[in-house]
This record gives sequence, C-alpha cells and structure tokens, in this order.
Amino acid sequence: MTEPDTKVQTGARAALRHSRRGFLLMAGGATLAACGSMPDSPPPQAALPPAPAVPAQPANTLGAGSVRIGLILPLGASGNAGIAAQSLKNAADMAIAEFTGANIQLVVKDDGGTGPGAQTAAQQALDEGARAVIGPLFAHTVASAGQVTRTRNVPLVGFSTDTNVATRGVYLLSFLPQTDVVRAVRYASTSGRRAYAALLPDNAYGSVVEAAFREAVPAAGGRVVGLERYAPGQSAEAIRRLAPSAMQADALFLPDSGDAVPQLLQGLSGAGVNLAGKQLIGTGLWDNSALFNVPQLQGGIFAAPDPAGFRTFAQRYEARFGQKPVRTATLAHDAVSLMAALVNTGGEVGLNDTAIQNPSGFSGIDGVFRFRADGTNQRGLAVMRIASGGTQIASPAPRSFAEQGI
Repeated sequence: MTEPDTKVQTGARAALRHSRRGFLLMAGGATLAACGSMPDSPPPQAALPPAPAVPAQPANTLGAGSVRIGLILPLGASGNAGIAAQSLKNAADMAIAEFTGANIQLVVKDDGGTGPGAQTAAQQALDEGARAVIGPLFAHTVASAGQVTRTRNVPLVGFSTDTNVATRGVYLLSFLPQTDVVRAVRYASTSGRRAYAALLPDNAYGSVVEAAFREAVPAAGGRVVGLERYAPGQSAEAIRRLAPSAMQADALFLPDSGDAVPQLLQGLSGAGVNLAGKQLIGTGLWDNSALFNVPQLQGGIFAAPDPAGFRTFAQRYEARFGQKPVRTATLAHDAVSLMAALVNTGGEVGLNDTAIQNPSGFSGIDGVFRFRADGTNQRGLAVMRIASGGTQIASPAPRSFAEQGI
C-alpha cells in the first residue's frame, strides 16, 4: 500500500466467480489434500466431531498450530488504517478457522502504521519463532519489515500496492494496477481495437499504469496513437492536446477515479471527440457504483476479480463478526491460507522462495494468483463491462494460468 494506498481507499476490487472450497496449490493441477474447506456457510454444529481441548492462547496469537507466522498490521493506527487493520486481522482469524488442519499459529504484532514500528514488529515476530511474515499494510512499513526478514531469510507477504518495495523474499499479494491494464487491453484487442489513446493522472498511479499501458498495447497488436497526463482538476489542456489523436483512436484509456472520469468524458466531448463506437477502458478504480449510471460509460470495461467470491466471503465474515469487511480483507484470508497450505505440504521448510514462486500459482477467494521472482504478482482477472446501472462479466476470470495465455 502507498500512503494513502489507492486500492484500499477505492475498495476497487471484486472476487472469484465460483467460491472456492479450499486453498489450492495448483502445481501440476494437483489439489492439496490437506487444504481443508472454506465453506459457503458454517456446517451444522451437530455434524462436527468434538473439538479437542486447546489451551487458551495469549491475546497476541491466533490459532494453535506448531509453525509460527508473524502477522503485522497497523492495529493501533487511527482512522481508516486502524479500521482496515482490524478487518484484515478478523479475516486472518477466519482463515485459520476455515482451513481444516491448519498447522500454523499467527503471532500478531501492531506496527502503528510507522516504519520503525514495522521494523520492531518484524524483529519481535522473528525472535518469537515466526518462520514467515504476513503484512504489513503500507509501502514504507513493508519496506521496513522486509529489511528485517530478508536478513533472516524469512519470506514476507505484504499488502502494499507499491511495486517499488517488492523484491525476492518480499512479496506483494495486493491488487496491482499493472495486471488490470494488461487484462483489459488484451480483451479489447480481441474485439479488433488497434489504435489506443490515453488520458492519465499526473501522479504515481498514473506513472505505473502508463508504463503498463505502453507495454501492453503493442504486445496485444495495437499502437498508442496519443497519450497525455494531467494534474488533478486541471485536465482541460491535456484534453485539448489529446483530442486530435483521440478522434482517430478506437479505444480510450481513462484510469482515474469515480469523480474524475465523468469530467474527463465531458471535456473530451466538448473538445469534439465523438465517444460513440470507442471502447472506453479503465482499471479497478472504475469498480465504483458512482460510475455505473454515467451514460457515456455504458459499455466501458475494466479488469477485476469476479465479484461472486467476495460476496460469499463477506457473508461469512458478517455472520462471524457482525459487521462488513473492508474489500481488502480477502488478502489476509488468502495470505493465511497460503501459509497454511505451504506448511501442510512441506512443513516449516516449505516456507521458502521456491514454493512461494510456484509458476502454476495458487487459488484463493480473489481467484488465481502467482508470485514473480521480483516479488510482484500476477492475477487471473475477469473483464467487467458497465451496463444498466451495474456491471456484467464480459470475459470470465481464468481458473488457471494455462488459460487465456496468462
């Protein structure tokens, strides 16, 4: 996460089309027999065998397994950061309960949302026997904690969307905008779109998606015919410069938030750009109900995990905790399930870079994903189309990385 992390603030992500009954290690297509279940609803208590007696755990641990995993979150931070942290912790607790036979115990540490706090939290977790770390939440805290874990050769799976902090041994499980761009552009190319124009915010997010866009378009057989950047609230001049190219384009990339996109569309129309027939393309920032009724955006597309998985997860979460989860809570659930799967397969020695970088990937609530050697991730996303005040699935999320050439 960046400060503030765009993905958390927008909540702009959805989840797998079919709910998963387990966390799958998809090497060779095999399912881990020890992965247990993530049921759509809790099974009847009468059907469960008597639970073995488990000693009461200290307040800073979750689970009773033998392999310790650090969980670092800004639990003591104020505002949205603290709210998100508690939701992530709840989801981690839920994952342990839903993963049958999970042989892990989470050692929970509060980093307060600061770099020094994250460094101290990571050191404490490792000193208390953690063999891997989940979290922290922000770019600067992931970087600080990662400095500690890398010196001890302990893998870290964090939640920042800033790929600058990713590296071998420091992995990001967050929703990265680069994947959004590649998936949407590839889909647009299948409908014959070849000439692409882009209007991008002049900020860090814009720089990330610009790089991905410039790479994805030619890779999909297209060409970038125009690209302009604009400062917040100052798009008029950029629109004027882009207008001649936009008129010739058959696809228009507008990766901005719900309040900005309608203004951009209005400005483009005012500059003489006829939007009819052009494929409008966004990122996960478009997963915002404020955009779904904008007339000019009907038919627009963006990439995201299929929403069905998150809906099912949210129902289970609300039944357990009496409140709705933040959208990114699924990341903690999937991270814990990943650790439990690796431990149940290979013991604590299974928590290593080779296992985490399995090219066949893993499947969790938010769909298939895999980690690159540089610490970033790839996800199998659906393409969503805005229509009739909501979204429809234009192209389903792949079930494996063998599908759709990803």
